This record gives sequence, C-alpha cells and structure tokens, in this order.
Amino acid sequence: MEFFSQLLVGAGDLWGGGVAHSVFILAIVISVGLMLGKIKVAGVSLGVTWILFTGLVLSHFGMTLNGNLLHFLKEFGLILFVYSIGLQVGPGFFSAFKKGGLQLNALAMIHVGLGVLATVILFYVSGLPITTMVGILSGAVTNTPGLGAAQQAASDMRLTDVSDIAMGYAIAYPIGVIGMIGVLIAMRYIFRVNPKAEEEKAQANSGDNSNSAISISLQVRNEALEGKTIDELAELLGRNIVISRIHHVGMDQEMVNAQTVLHLDDELQVTTTVKDASRVIAFIGKTVDAQWDGKSTKLISRRILITKPELNGKKLEQLDLRGSFGISVTRVNRAGVDLVATPGLTLQMGDRVTIVGDEKGIKHTEKLLGNSLRRLDTPNLITIFVGIALGVILGSIPFAIPGIPQPVKLGLAGGPLVVSILISRFGPKYKLVTYTTMSANLMLREIGISIFLACVGLEAGEGFVRTIVEQQGYIWIGYGAIITIVPLLIAGLIGRYCFKLNYYTLIGVLSGATTNPPALAFSNDSTSCDAPSVGYATVYPLSMFLRVLTAQLLILSLAEGLV
Repeated sequence: MEFFSQLLVGAGDLWGGGVAHSVFILAIVISVGLMLGKIKVAGVSLGVTWILFTGLVLSHFGMTLNGNLLHFLKEFGLILFVYSIGLQVGPGFFSAFKKGGLQLNALAMIHVGLGVLATVILFYVSGLPITTMVGILSGAVTNTPGLGAAQQAASDMRLTDVSDIAMGYAIAYPIGVIGMIGVLIAMRYIFRVNPKAEEEKAQANSGDNSNSAISISLQVRNEALEGKTIDELAELLGRNIVISRIHHVGMDQEMVNAQTVLHLDDELQVTTTVKDASRVIAFIGKTVDAQWDGKSTKLISRRILITKPELNGKKLEQLDLRGSFGISVTRVNRAGVDLVATPGLTLQMGDRVTIVGDEKGIKHTEKLLGNSLRRLDTPNLITIFVGIALGVILGSIPFAIPGIPQPVKLGLAGGPLVVSILISRFGPKYKLVTYTTMSANLMLREIGISIFLACVGLEAGEGFVRTIVEQQGYIWIGYGAIITIVPLLIAGLIGRYCFKLNYYTLIGVLSGATTNPPALAFSNDSTSCDAPSVGYATVYPLSMFLRVLTAQLLILSLAEGLV
C-alpha cells in the first residue's frame, strides 16, 4: 500500500511530492467539488465553490501540494479564467455605457463603492487585518478574481502568500450567495412588486435593441421618389439602410444596385435599424406583406458563415460582393444580434451574413467567405496566448497613485482581463482572429476557475478550522453578512426610487454588480422575461474590473506590516 500512501501524501524526496501525487490530489479536489456543486438546497447551489471547500478539507488532513507548485497553478488558473471572461464580454463592454446602460453601470458603481466603504468601516471597527477584510469582501460579493487580485497584491508586498485572505473568502462566500438571494426576495415585498405587471413592463421595455437590424417590405408611395435611384434614396434618407430586392408591378423581383430606378407602387425589401424603421417607412410609403422567395425562382436568400481568417477585420465594401457575384448582403448576425450590412461594417470571424442572389452567385460567395463549421471549431490559440503574454506584461507594470505607498499593478487578474476585453473588441480591426466558440470559451473558463479554487483551498486548509475556533472566525460570517446585505439594500432603494428601474432589471443589475451567478440563476427563474439577464450582462464587465482593482487598492493602501 506504499504506492497509495504516496499518492495521498506524496514522496518526501520528490519536489512537490511527485507528479502522480500532485495530479491525483488536484483531480480529486476538482471532481469531488464539482459533484457536490450539483447539489441544490431550496433551488440554490454553491456551484464550483465546493471545489474550494473540498480543498480545505483535504488540506486540513495533510493532503496538499508543494507551496511553489500551488502558487504557480493558482495564478495560471486565474489567468485562464479572467482572460476567457474578457473574451466573452469584450465586444459589448464599451456599448454598455451608452444610453440606458450608463445608468445601470452607475448603479453598479454605487454598489461597488458601498461595499468598499462597508469594508473600510469594519476594518477600523473590528481591528482585523485588511487582508482578512478584503477576503471577506470578495467572498461576500462572490468575486473570485477579486480574491486572486488581493492575494497577488499581498504577495507582491511580502513576497509570500497571505492565507487569511482565502479563509475570509471561504467563510463569507456562503452568506454571499444566501444573503444575496434573501435580499432579492425581500425587495419584492419592500417595493410591493406586482410580479405580473412588473413582468409586462419589463417585456415592453426589454433591452436596448435600437441598433439591431430589422427587415421590412415597403411599397413606394412617396411621389417625390418617382424616377429616383436607390443611391439617391439612401442619400435623401441619411439612415442606415440596405435595399436588396425590388418588385416592379407586373414583373419578377430582381436584385437592386445603386442605379436601380424607383417607381410608384414598387415593392422593396429593406433592412434597417429598429430605431430608424419608423422614419424609413414614413419616407418611402407603407409596409406590405410580401413573400419574396415566392415571387421568383431566380433569387434566393441564404445565411453564410465567415470562417476565413483573411476576411477578419475587412470592411464589407472591400469584398464587392454585388459587383463580383451579383448578390446583396442584407444583414450580419454577430453574437445573436442582427446588424445592418452597411458598406463600412467591419467583419469578424464567426459572423453569419444573410445574402440574396441567384444560386450561382451564392455558391461563389460561399467559397469566398468560407462557411466551414470545422474552421470555427478550431481554437485560435495564437491570439489567446499572445493576449495572455500581453496581459501579464500589462499587469506587471507598476503605476503610482498619490497617497498609496506602494505602486499599484493590475496584476495577473486585472492585466489579462483588460487585454482580453481590448483584444476581443478591437482585435479584428488589426487582423487578429479573436473568435472562440461558446463551448471552447466555457471550457477554458471552467478549467481555470477549478484549478484556481482547488489551489486556494489546498493552500488555506491547514489553518481554516483553527481560525474559526480559536480566532472567532464565526464573527467573520457576521461581517460578511453586513457587506452583502447593507450595500444591496441601499443600492436597491436608489435603483428603484431614484433611477426608477423595473424590479426584474434591478435584480439583474445587482446580481451583475456582485458578479453572482447563483443570484442570476434565481433571478431568471423568477420571471419569463430576459430583463435580469440583460441587466446582468450590461454591468458585469465594469463590475468585474472594479472588483479586481478595488481589492488591490484596499490591500496596498491599508495594509500594515506587509512591506
């Protein structure tokens, strides 16, 4: 049984206890934690956080890894996690600050600020080290990257890891999940919400899709357009508009070009944005019920995937599809959102374009664009690892903030997060292929967070029980409850009565501000509308960035004796 003992506790003469021991312990912690994460109590689960608790238990009984190995695996797992998050949220990060998104992000910033304020007050009142309080803060708002950022900031100051950050996180995390959901339920009664009426309002005002594409059939009734060309019509309108097909009275439908002449009673297939649709209809004439594919066997419509890397970052007008193949692009679907196919639209890998033309032209276009699912399934590892390298460089650059003795770094959590957001948003303009399938992104993210949490648990487990019993760690649960509940209630009151937010939008925003997936799952289960998901996605990127940054700032500005 000696070999089994070495698997559990390692071989003393090998660095890290041996490769087999290290892999075995890590695999056991992650697999058992994931299985426990499937258990739900009252419909609520702690999910992957069970990996942390499993690591704590095994470490308490002496089954852990070498400290240097733990440190490397923990940081590498964190990098994979935050980088994949940035790739996902990057394309919509900057648009989240437009119109209604600005108000929602302002509320999220208020919530983050209130949490930091509560942490600082409790730090001075309780006398606990700021490292412990930041760990409690990260657990109370269920923010794992914030935990990683705090640990790295403390490590940079002491050149070693501070275990009480992880213990504070582990103790406060359950109350962060349970307390959050409890507050969301309480708000329903505090605000006297009528679920049915609130849901109807949310559906009526769901999301800001004003820039999404919409296809309509119009009949020319404006006499001023008689004899005008398509080019002249677009110039007169001054709106985002694509006209793909025209049906003259008594004739078959045909493709249009810039010089196609309009006549009264012509029927047009028009693609425009939701916000411009009413103006376009009023200017051209009236909507009609037209079945375009049924009017001619010559023209068909098809959706084609862009899967050739050399097309990434090119503008639609550069392809000259109408001049080359006689086809028209009406819209481009990107990440589930339809965009108007204007000539200046920048194309990306994974875009799904809707084209109209004859069979021959469509076949040629298909060859040009790729339309190969196999290519999309192949991960673009070069961009991923180049981005990680740039993120590590950015995260290692120190910059001084007045009043803080130590230079601030974005760290191995903030640096890759910022670079991944920027590279996923602007990469296509510089010919960088940033597309990854949702399943590939999710796999990368889950592997990263699993390794990170396992290492955090294995690292902190030795003193976990002693902290609770001897150092009154149970009081930390109360501090976590304060940091969870008080900022949520204040932010909820501001959002409801000052910002006049719909209840379902509000709970989505608060779930996003705490980066709390279990709370989002609860919010989505409480309604059939998508308002919670929209609110969560709108504020999540900024909230994640602020959580990472403020965790470091608290450590660097208030830590004593770490230097």
